[in-house]
Amino acid sequence: MTLYIRRESSKLWKRFWSEIATEIGLLAENWKYLLAGIICQYIHGLAAKGVHYIHLPGPTLQDLGYFLLPELGQERSYISETVFTSVFVSFFLWTFHPFILKSKKIYTVLIWCRVLAFLVACQFLRVITFYSTQLPGPNYHCREGSKVSTLPWPKSPLEVLEINPHGVMYGCGDLIFSSHMIFTLVFVLTYQKYGTKRFIKLFGWLIAFVQSLLIIASRKHYTVDVVVAWYTVNLVVFCLDKKLPERLGFSYLLLLRTSELPDRTTVLLPVISKERTKEENHKLLLNGNGVDPADWRPRAQVNGKIDSNGVHTDNSLNGA
Repeated sequence: MTLYIRRESSKLWKRFWSEIATEIGLLAENWKYLLAGIICQYIHGLAAKGVHYIHLPGPTLQDLGYFLLPELGQERSYISETVFTSVFVSFFLWTFHPFILKSKKIYTVLIWCRVLAFLVACQFLRVITFYSTQLPGPNYHCREGSKVSTLPWPKSPLEVLEINPHGVMYGCGDLIFSSHMIFTLVFVLTYQKYGTKRFIKLFGWLIAFVQSLLIIASRKHYTVDVVVAWYTVNLVVFCLDKKLPERLGFSYLLLLRTSELPDRTTVLLPVISKERTKEENHKLLLNGNGVDPADWRPRAQVNGKIDSNGVHTDNSLNGA
């Protein structure tokens, strides 16, 4: 048992340092994308703070979700935040699992480049939306009579550039569409594509749905904020997912660990001469004799059959 633990520990340690070396190389190549994504998160925070300055509290708007879902109350509003934090932490840890587990290959740096690209695109649309029309916040601290429903005007330019962590949790005015749902859906969609456990994929969608209901029941957003997030995030990810591999060099984002498998990228196939008869070509293919060595060329292996002229036919394309 001791020998087994020592051997497995040695493998784990080697895998860890191998991943470190790989990720450092990817980080050196893609650090600009990561830095740009992080800066955009800061800008998004400033935009959300800015709309709080001009937020005007008022009566809560009529909302279908408020009629259908019972109000959790201010004392139980932490439930939705707990679910969101669990989703965030779980996804964050999953992106680092290649350092320990030998499974379907992803690269942590490239995954986060991709995730940040999705987040930035969605947040850009979100900022445009909530600055276009300011709705009265439904949350408890955004209602009439609350002292923090509107921020006092800043006394210095430096105060504008500050992001108070307390203000992130108690912002007002940044409603359409929900930032919590942006993060949740981006994480779920990313795991849907690169994850390996079907149960976790289904569970992720269930959690996203439950998160939507909790946000509405907690009166942190109107139902429209959640509904718009659902179709906007899915459309943004669908569109960007096809563009990112071409523009940011992510074509090798997902690789399988196939070090034990033989190289099957090329095989040698004889070039069939059209001057020979069909019977002669068939005999040459069966016996492997009588073919000029110059006629042997590397060919890319494809799925399908070889016709009498030596041409590959793909049955999957012909409906066979």
